[in-house]
Order: sequence, then C-alpha cells, then structure tokens
Amino acid sequence: MEKGKHWLRPFIGSFRHKLILTSIACLLVPTLITLSVSNVLTRDAVQEQAEKNAQEQLKLIEGYLTGLFDNMLNISNYIIADPDMNVILKEQAAGKEYTGDNAEYREFADRYEITSKIDNISIIGERTYVTILLPNGRFFINYLLHEYDPRLLFEEPWFPDLEGLTGMAAHWVEAEPSPYLYEKAAGRQQISVARTLRRPNQRVYAYVVVTVPDNQIESIFERLGTGHEVMLVDGENRVMSHLDAGRIGERLTYLSDEPERSSIVELDGERYLVAQHAAGIKDWKLVLLTPYKDAVHQINHIFQTVFAFQVIAFAVFLVVLVLLIRAFTKPLVTLGKLALTVERGNLEMRSRMKGRDEIGRLGRQFDQMLDRIKQMIAEITEEQSRKRKAELRMLQAQINPHFLFNVLNSIRMKVLRKGDKESAEMLSSLSRLLRMTIDRDEETITLHEEVSTAIDYVNLMNMRQKETVTLSVAISSEAMLAQVPRFFLQPVIENALIHGFQQRSGTILVSAEVEGKTLRIAIRDDGTGMSPAAVTHLRNRLKREAVPTDEGDHRVGFSGIGLTNVNERMRIRFGDAFVMHIDSEEGSGTTVTMFVPL
Repeated sequence: MEKGKHWLRPFIGSFRHKLILTSIACLLVPTLITLSVSNVLTRDAVQEQAEKNAQEQLKLIEGYLTGLFDNMLNISNYIIADPDMNVILKEQAAGKEYTGDNAEYREFADRYEITSKIDNISIIGERTYVTILLPNGRFFINYLLHEYDPRLLFEEPWFPDLEGLTGMAAHWVEAEPSPYLYEKAAGRQQISVARTLRRPNQRVYAYVVVTVPDNQIESIFERLGTGHEVMLVDGENRVMSHLDAGRIGERLTYLSDEPERSSIVELDGERYLVAQHAAGIKDWKLVLLTPYKDAVHQINHIFQTVFAFQVIAFAVFLVVLVLLIRAFTKPLVTLGKLALTVERGNLEMRSRMKGRDEIGRLGRQFDQMLDRIKQMIAEITEEQSRKRKAELRMLQAQINPHFLFNVLNSIRMKVLRKGDKESAEMLSSLSRLLRMTIDRDEETITLHEEVSTAIDYVNLMNMRQKETVTLSVAISSEAMLAQVPRFFLQPVIENALIHGFQQRSGTILVSAEVEGKTLRIAIRDDGTGMSPAAVTHLRNRLKREAVPTDEGDHRVGFSGIGLTNVNERMRIRFGDAFVMHIDSEEGSGTTVTMFVPL
C-alpha cells in the first residue's frame, strides 16, 4: 500500500495534478451516474419499445388473419342470404323428388346453380373448402367427392354442437388434421367455421361448413420474415398453427391468461420476448416469440451509437480540459519553481508576470514581496549593525554607574571610620536608591523591596529638610511578599512630602494587606490636606486615559513622576482591575488608597 502511495505521489502532489484529477472526477462521476441511470432507463425503454413493436407486428398479422376469417364468414353469410339457394336447399332437405318431363335436367340445374355459386365465391384467393350438408345426407361441395365424403362430418365430435347455434351464430372448429386427400398428403391442419340454416320453426334444413388449410395461415406468418416465431394458439394455450408442423399441439405453459400481454421468458437458456394478442375468434390468440437480443438489436444499436458518441465527446472534452488547465496553471508552476529558487537563497529571481487575472496579480505581489524581503534584509542588517554599536556604547556606559557605586561605598567607609554614622547612613541610602533605579532590570519586585526603596527616599529627603518626616509601615507578612511594579509608592510619598507637609514635620503611614486576590495599599499623611475643589480636580485628572504632558507641581521631585503617571502605569498593566482612591480634607491630611490585583 505504501508503495502504491509512493507511486501516486508525483501525480497528486502538485496543484495542477490535483486540479486535473478533481476536474476529471467532477466530470466522470456525474457522467457515470448519468450513464448508469440512463442505462437503467434505456433498458426499460428498450424493452418497452420492443414489446410495443411486437404488439404492432401482431396487430398486423391479426389484420391479415382477420381478413382470412372474415372471408370464411362472408362465404357462409352469402349462402345463408341467397334466396334462390335457400329455396333449393329447403326443397332438397324436404326430400323433393324430380318427376315428369325434364326431371333429370331440373335436378341437374338446381345442383349446378348451388355448386356454381359456391365455386364462384370460393375461387378468389387460396383454396377454400365449402360444404353444404343437409340433414337427410344430401350435400353440395366445391371439391371432388373422392377427396372427402362430406357425410363424414356427421361423425365429427364437434358436429353435435351445431344444434345449439341460433340466428347468425357460428361455431369455430379448432385446428385438426385435414381429412381432404390433397391436404392430408401434405400433412396439413385445417380450421373450419360451421353455420346452420333454420326454418321459421327453428328446424335445421342445412349445415354450412367452410374450411381453410393452415398453409393459408402460415403464409400470413411468413410475411413477418425470419427471426420471429409466430403461432396461433387456442384457449388452452395449445398451438393450432405454426410454420413448424412439429410444434402443432404443443402446450405453451409460459403464456399469460391475459390476451394483450408482453413478457420476457427464458427458454433453453436464452431470453425471449413473448407477445400475445387476441385473434378475434373465440379465445384464440396470436403469439409472437422473438429472441430478446434480436428484438432489441436495432434499438440497442441506436443507443450504443449515442453512447459511443457521448464517450468520444467526453474523451475529446477531457483532453481539451486537461490542455486548458495546463495552460491556465502554467503561471502557478512558474511561481512554484520561483519559490524553490528563492528557498535556495536566490532573491534576485522575479516572475515578471503581466496578466490581469488573479494569477497575474499573485505574481506581481510575489515580486513585490521579494523586493520587500530584500529591503527588509538590508534594513535588518543595518539595524543589527547599529544595535551592536549601541550595545558597545551601553557596555562602556555601565562603567560609570559601577564606578559611582564604588566611590560612594569608599566615601561611606571613610565617613564611618571617622565616626559620622549619620552621614554614612545617608550615603548608604543614596547608594541603594541609585542601585535600585539604575541597576535593576526587573519590571516587578516584592512589596518589601518597594517599601525599602521608599524608606531610603524618605531618609534622603529628611537630610534636606530642617524638620523630619516619619515613615511608618504597617504591612502584613503576606502582603510583604506580593509582587508589585517598581516605583509606584515613591511618587505618592513624594507628593505627601512636598505638598502635604511643605518642609514641616509629620507622619506618613504605609499600610497594606491582602484581601482575597487584591492587595490593598493605603498611604496616609497628616499634612495640610486639600480643598474639595482640589480633590475634585485631581480625581478628574486620574480618570483621563492619557498621561498629561504638563502636571504642574506634581512633576517636582526625585523622579519627576506624578500621581496621574502612577495611575496610568498601573491601569496599563492591570486594566480596570486597578483602582486608586484619593480622600483629603483641609487640615486633616490626605489618604491615597490603591487596590492592586495579584
């Protein structure tokens, strides 16, 4: 299976091949579905058309056969309707004796009149045997007596059925071997129709029997041509007439009881189309038996021709489609090769596409991208060069802070050896404060470290003032370890020193505790406080989103960062979760409360 996938990979790996295969699938699948459905529908349509054609052929045969049977009835009707013939037949049936002069001639004349008439009405077309049989045994025929004695009709098994005929009713005799000498020698069958002539009292005075040999029916069957098997069967589905005399009398078990019916049956391993059609006489019917492949051959040939044309058209269209797809995707192949070239490091190649379609725009954008990449590489190279130079200058600049820390530490040690602890402590605080502001890269520190920085800042500020400010700390142990941004306490304490005390002594209390997931920090001083208008003004400034460019008195101090800057820094970092409250009264001091999310 893996080998098969490896073999197919070159054909399905590229966009062009995927597009071609997808197009073929999109054409082939609907085509196959259409052909499959069409094949099913065509098969049904072919069968239906074949059955329809078979019925049409049977109707044609039935027309010829009806003409034959009508001729037989017309002959009998002529005899029944001829008054002169009926007068003679009645007299003969009554046992008329010819006496007197010319008796023999008159008897001959009467017989001649009847025989000549039945000869005349039966001479047209194929040979038809006409028999007029009287109850007393006298008869009139249009054939020679040595061929067949008509008085033998009294012995036929069907002859008693004639007694039940009334009016113009006729009795059709199913196929039976012909007793006529000529027909018998040829081994033919015959079909007869019998009528009765009755007096007003319904007493029969003559029987009319018209008989035709089955070769006349066979000649009708032969008009259908070869490849078909036509037969006339009776109500019990027994063959009455067939071109093959050996089939006469055979019972066809596969026939349906419905006279107008077509079906497909399998006989001796081959499928046949069986069509049935009423013959118009009794319950007789015509049966057409045709090999199914022959019945649908012509129709199949038409559909096969159409199918072949569809296949050829599909193949031609498929070739054209593949060629068009190859032409349309050629720019994409070019872009693919260009991408491989760029992947190897050659940024000088360009597609140079000029088309106005999507692929042309893609090519131009690809070229622009390469130009931009080349430009960015040059910019990055130049930037890296400048960065290396800046790092070198930064490394050189770091020497000054370290040198300053070492010098301050040496001065502190000398001052301490001379016994001036206060000056030594001031230098120590200054050194720690400088190190915290200059030498630390972390964005967050513990609250403990932030408070230590604030203490150092207050100690240094007390060295500048005549009166000292006391910084008290009331922070829980849990709050001491909380991570907070650097230098967010110093600006608040700076404002308290400068604006709250104004060079006077006082106390600043820094308290902190953890409340759930929030660190609450309060910086309270007992300075001069602010008026309500000043408090309102400051609160409004804290609500602004942008940091003011000019903060007036709030920018005075060690770091130059005011309350609004602290508020903005904290809101940038923590969003709306950070809250700062300012409460102040004139003469009672100011309290700044901050809620910092942990």
